[in-house]
Amino acid sequence: MEIYEQIKAYRPWNEQERQDQAVILAFLERNPDAFYRTNLLAHMTASAWVVNPQRSKVLMVYHRLYDSWSWTGGHADGEEDLLAVALREVREETGVQCLRPVTEKIYSLEVLTVDGHEKHGQYVPSHLHLNVTYLLEAEEDQPLRVCEAENSGVAWFSLADALSASTEPWFVERIYKKLNEKLKVL
Repeated sequence: MEIYEQIKAYRPWNEQERQDQAVILAFLERNPDAFYRTNLLAHMTASAWVVNPQRSKVLMVYHRLYDSWSWTGGHADGEEDLLAVALREVREETGVQCLRPVTEKIYSLEVLTVDGHEKHGQYVPSHLHLNVTYLLEAEEDQPLRVCEAENSGVAWFSLADALSASTEPWFVERIYKKLNEKLKVL
């Protein structure tokens, strides 16, 4: 499994990533269904931090489930090429078609909690998203499109405004700030 090796080789940015890397690797070793939502405890997901070429803005969506501005991302649904999942999710959720990985390497790792919720009339129990984040780049002049099933808005934000636009304190403090800090050392 190539993604397992990529996660294992990843050099964590901080203690959160060190701990989450260990959790993700252990889960992958013990759960052959880790890439499927049928694993109700946890499953693999991919997210993208989409920046403009100047690295001064980030593309975000207003996520219906979380009622907040957030990054793009989604479930692996059997796909082990998580970079492909991240690219697919950006295209589906934002309408942006021309984008490229700044690097094909993993940008960040997270274990994310998901509270129980209704989706398509079905109850989805609380679970974990074992998430791999990629840094992608896109031009700001591309047409944006809302994905009605997922979000109600798509917009570019300055890096600072992206933090204040999100109403999820844990994401702001533990993830979005980290993703912005990492941009400074690229």
